[in-house]
Amino acid sequence: MPQLSRRAFAGALPLGLIGGSLLGPGLLGGSPARAATQVAAKAPVAVNPFAQIRIGRFTVTALTDGYADMPYDYFPGRSAPEVERAATAQFTARPSGVRFLFNQYLIEDGERRILIDAGAAGSIGQTGQLPQALAALGLQPEQIDAVIVTHMHQDHMGGLVLGGKNNYPGADLYIDRRDVAHWTDPAKRNGSPDYLQTSFRMAEEVVRLYPRLQAIDGEREIMRGVSIVDLTGHTPGHIGVRVEDGGKSMIMVSDMIFPVVHPAATDVFFLFEQDRAAAKAMRDRFYPLAASEGALIAATHMPFPGLGRIVADRGEMRWQVADWALQD
Repeated sequence: MPQLSRRAFAGALPLGLIGGSLLGPGLLGGSPARAATQVAAKAPVAVNPFAQIRIGRFTVTALTDGYADMPYDYFPGRSAPEVERAATAQFTARPSGVRFLFNQYLIEDGERRILIDAGAAGSIGQTGQLPQALAALGLQPEQIDAVIVTHMHQDHMGGLVLGGKNNYPGADLYIDRRDVAHWTDPAKRNGSPDYLQTSFRMAEEVVRLYPRLQAIDGEREIMRGVSIVDLTGHTPGHIGVRVEDGGKSMIMVSDMIFPVVHPAATDVFFLFEQDRAAAKAMRDRFYPLAASEGALIAATHMPFPGLGRIVADRGEMRWQVADWALQD
C-alpha cells in the first residue's frame, strides 16, 4: 500500500464554528465579537481543498475545479428512477441529479510539474476553481511544465482555452492522437448532438492555441515514472496516467469510473459516450484487472479526492475509498 499523508486543506476555520453557543459569551469578548461571528456564520465558506500523497519520489496533489449535478437520465442503461434510487442509497443524490466532482491531479518530483487535465473552467456546473486551487499551492498556470489531457471532453480541457487564450504557456501538451483526430474532424462534429458541440469547439481551440501539443500514440512514458495507459472506450483516445516509483504506484483513470453506477455495472454508460460497446468492453477488462492488482486509483468524478480501489466483493465489483489521511 502506498505511503499516504494528509496536508491541511486551504482556507481558515470559519468563526461560526466557535460561536458563543459553544464557548459562552465571555470568551468572545462582548458584542462586537458576537456580531462578527454572526456575520461569518451566514457567509459561505470558500475553500479550495487539496490532498497530497507520496508515490516514491513523486508528490501527487489532488485538486478540484468544482462540481456539477448530472441529471438522472444521463446514464443510459438504467432508467432515471433507478439511478436516482441508487444515488439516494449512496447519499450522492441532489434535486437535479448525481453530484459529480471535477478532480485534477498535479504530479511533482522536484524538477517537473505535470497536471492531469485542466477542468471544465465554468463550462459545466459550479466549476472554474482550478486556478485558485493552484494558487493555494503557491503556483500559477505558467509554472506547469506539462499537461496530460486524458480526453477531449469539455470538462477535461476547458481550463486550457478559457478566455480564448493559451492559459498554460510553459507547458507541453499531451493528448492521444485518436482523440485529436476525432474531435477536430468536421464530419464528426456535424453528425454529433448539441451537447457535444462545446467539446468540438474547444478541441479546435486547443489545437490552434497550443503549438507544443504532442499527439501521442498509445502507451508511452512521458518521463521516468509517469506513463500513459490506454483506456480507449469512453472516447476514441481516452487514456489514463500511471505514476510509479519506489515500489508504489497509482493510476489516474479519468472517466473509467462514474459515481453511483460504477464499478458495480459495466452496462451503464454516460450520455457523452458515443461508442457504448467500446466503453463497456474496456470497463469489462479494466475492473477485474484493477481489482486483482489492488491498484490505487484516482478518478476524476468520484468524491474528492477521488482516491480508491476497485474490489471484488462476493462476486460483485465495488468502489472502496482509499484510507489516504494520516497514514505513516
